[in-house]
Amino acid sequence: MKLTSTNLHFYPNSLTAQDGVEFGLAQTDKGERLVLLASSALPEFEGERAEFDELTLILGECSAHNLNALRGHLPWLYPQPIGLVTSAGMGDRLGLATPGHVRAARAMQGKVTPVFTQQSIREMARTGRTPQQVMDDATWGIFTEGWHAMHGADADHLKTPADIDACLACGYTFYTIDPGAYVDNRTEFASLGELQTLAAALPAEMDVRSADLQGKTMDIEGLKIHFDEATLLKAAVKYGRAVMHVANMYHYLVKAAGRLPFELEVSVDETDQPTTHAEHIYIASELQRLGVKWVSLAPRYVGRFEKGVDYIGSLAAFETDFAGHAAIARWFGPYKLSLHSGSDKFSIYPIATRLSRGLVHLKTAGTSYLEALRTIAHLDPAFFREIYAFARQRYETDRLSYHVSAELSNAPLPEVVHDWPALLDQFDAREILHVTFGSVLTDKTEAGSWRFYDRFMDFMQGNNEAYASNLEKHFIRHLAPFAEFAGGQVK
Repeated sequence: MKLTSTNLHFYPNSLTAQDGVEFGLAQTDKGERLVLLASSALPEFEGERAEFDELTLILGECSAHNLNALRGHLPWLYPQPIGLVTSAGMGDRLGLATPGHVRAARAMQGKVTPVFTQQSIREMARTGRTPQQVMDDATWGIFTEGWHAMHGADADHLKTPADIDACLACGYTFYTIDPGAYVDNRTEFASLGELQTLAAALPAEMDVRSADLQGKTMDIEGLKIHFDEATLLKAAVKYGRAVMHVANMYHYLVKAAGRLPFELEVSVDETDQPTTHAEHIYIASELQRLGVKWVSLAPRYVGRFEKGVDYIGSLAAFETDFAGHAAIARWFGPYKLSLHSGSDKFSIYPIATRLSRGLVHLKTAGTSYLEALRTIAHLDPAFFREIYAFARQRYETDRLSYHVSAELSNAPLPEVVHDWPALLDQFDAREILHVTFGSVLTDKTEAGSWRFYDRFMDFMQGNNEAYASNLEKHFIRHLAPFAEFAGGQVK
């Protein structure tokens, strides 16, 4: 490529050519710059123009405007619906993690399809980012590393039509609907009479008689579930309104999207009690009855899926539970089972992959932020100590919206820590650091300046290669078990 003779320092994987135009991302004394070389003026791009070898050389800022123009020339930057292939979502709370994610995905040799753009509405609120910023940050990373293969974009844990509108406008292709606010957790200890009373108050559309399950015995790959009155009522009361909300959100999305392609994930994982196999059958049968089409479903499995740590509970119990859910997903779909709060659950990845036969989606988020902290701990221990001390102060407040069990009393005090990177592997400290990310990234001093954000981002951008390398190793460990069943084909 002629761009390589310009004496600019390019990210090598960013160099590409399309329709007679050369593109690349370069590091300059003014920061990163989008560089183009073409025989035409390319007026859609903003930037400094010069003549080079009888061609037009453009150096533009990495702006939203230029990125939008870039998408028009490089269609592989757009996310797509990914279907039933084995897949993994990689959340990025900093907007800097995608290069490392891409490298890990590339190491899978096409066996795990990545969802590089993924952020929940809750996480966006806590980091002060918009759906467009999340999309743009991931897209720059995709361009930097030259990922030309299929990838998705997950608008995660959407709760309202306004959430859908905000993400639809930015080109998201994977919509995760979270009806958790509509789940009735009173069913766990309710009597039959209490269930009958609660069921009578359900919306007419969710009348238990419409479910057509009363008195039936389902036999799904040897999994036998009998729907007596109590079993059906418990499922209907617990999930009836949630299913209705999903259906309403889906039909709103269909209308709002028009001809734009998308796929749906249903998330019922953030509940007090596990989703039983009977409840899963109820959810799937009712979604079908209400005309919903979905590609993935996240039940609440047995055991504990806490943030940033391995699975807590009996692996044998998880295997039995997951096997039933996988059979149901094949019966009513097929559709994928999704592992939410899936970061660092290394002990269950082989089980989930094997039992789902590759029909599985992994969802991670905070583990990439923790790898950023690990990078800081290695290279600037004093800065990391500040963050850790602050996180300890914020933990009791920030933990309230998470299912975590870390205790401050079990986490080492800053003054006794000598190996700061090793702190990322201590259970309690790791969860404390995980759930306080929003406070660390948004807290301000009394003078109104960022307490950490500017230093944090400057450090990460100045050490982007170290961060990408840490992420690559960490995510290869995440993805490798899922590469066992390439393509998510039912066997």
